[in-house]
Amino acid sequence: MELKSKRDRLQVGLLLLPGLLVFALFTIYPIVKLLYMSFLQWDLGSMLHQKFIGLQNYIDVLSDETFRIAFANTLLYTLVTVPGQMILGLLAAVLINAIPRFRVTFRVIYYIPVITSWVIVSLIFRYIFNTEGMLNYVLTNVLHLTVSNIRWLDSRWGGLTVAMMLGIWKGVGWNLVVFLAALQSVPQELYESAGIDGCGAFQKFFYVTLPSIKPTILFALVMLTIGGFNVFTSIKMITGGKPMHQTETVLTWMYYKAFNTGSFGYAAALSFVVAVTLIFLAVLQFRAMKQKDAANS
Repeated sequence: MELKSKRDRLQVGLLLLPGLLVFALFTIYPIVKLLYMSFLQWDLGSMLHQKFIGLQNYIDVLSDETFRIAFANTLLYTLVTVPGQMILGLLAAVLINAIPRFRVTFRVIYYIPVITSWVIVSLIFRYIFNTEGMLNYVLTNVLHLTVSNIRWLDSRWGGLTVAMMLGIWKGVGWNLVVFLAALQSVPQELYESAGIDGCGAFQKFFYVTLPSIKPTILFALVMLTIGGFNVFTSIKMITGGKPMHQTETVLTWMYYKAFNTGSFGYAAALSFVVAVTLIFLAVLQFRAMKQKDAANS
């Protein structure tokens, strides 16, 4: 019996070995290599011989004014787009869940922006909000609401606002699908009991629906926060960090430092600063949800 158990464990280990090797080669090794790079003076001038400089790259990142701007932009983008996507997605999911027919049709319509290429929709938004773009043409030449074209993308807040609008528009469909699946798993008996107790539609939503889908809300919150800090393509395609790096995010700034200036050690340190920030935010979100659950119970 013991020999058979050892043989089974050996077979399981052999079956897992190829997957573990691939995971170690393409996930663990790059992370370890990146961490090692973050402690070296690794740039275009020292590609062959890298000098160990300790925490200097991390000090340079945290003392960099442009990084602070990029981090603030990323945080603002996340704080705006995450609640926007979740609220609109949940609202659409509740409405579609109440409709007995055409659920699949509405789901497909809302999900189309999700599967659309980030590059394509970013170029479309840049065309719409460009100084010589479609929106200015409509406002100036069709509706005659403005005398001259508005430079939407030539300021920090204008460019970030356009990127945030794109982020919310593109992410509503994903939230709708996730929340709709959660809503369909809520037992109907809970709504019937609430109706017997005299609860209206809003009371059912706040006292039955939201508590029942709280794990899904937490999952969406964590995933969207990670996605918010990973914003790259829309900023790169719409503003390119202009003007004067005022619309940079942490990933676009990391890309610029790595591939435009060759500061790979700086970029590696920056990536770990972002990773630690995301871990910290995820822990805070989980603790906040647990404390809220304990208070409600």
